[in-house]
Amino acid sequence: MKNNSTNLILTIVIATVLFTLSSLAEHKIIDTDSNSYGKTVTVLMSQYCGCCHAHGYYLHENGYNVELVYRTDMERIKTEYGIPQHLVSCHTTIINEYVIEGHMPIEAIEKLLEEKPDIRGIALPGMPSGSPGMPGPKSEPFPIHSITLDGKDDGLFMEL
Repeated sequence: MKNNSTNLILTIVIATVLFTLSSLAEHKIIDTDSNSYGKTVTVLMSQYCGCCHAHGYYLHENGYNVELVYRTDMERIKTEYGIPQHLVSCHTTIINEYVIEGHMPIEAIEKLLEEKPDIRGIALPGMPSGSPGMPGPKSEPFPIHSITLDGKDDGLFMEL
């Protein structure tokens, strides 16, 4: 009887360790191909979020090398990168020196990279239906905010 209990406990411990190790996988690179323009983005996200993965593939389909970095501390990430609470979404993307929060359309990213404004980044708050990576129809324009260098909402960057 004692041997069976020990085996059960050992099995539970091993299963827990294996699950923990697999859930701590930190990086996944989305395969690059001839579509890539050499621009690399890092998407900080929970590995269990399907819409974050979908947004990563959207970026890849639009010519970016994408590195998905799985994190368990997304609230800390938002604070670390100076994203105002009311502009938060589910994942945070880093490209060059900019922070891009949420399911950002490629047009806004391209405008940011072309104009190179002196800001921390841009944010599409929440998870709007029909935005890149989110299912459903687009029901209203997407308000894209700019974030100042000191982490404040600087108002509308553009609307798509």
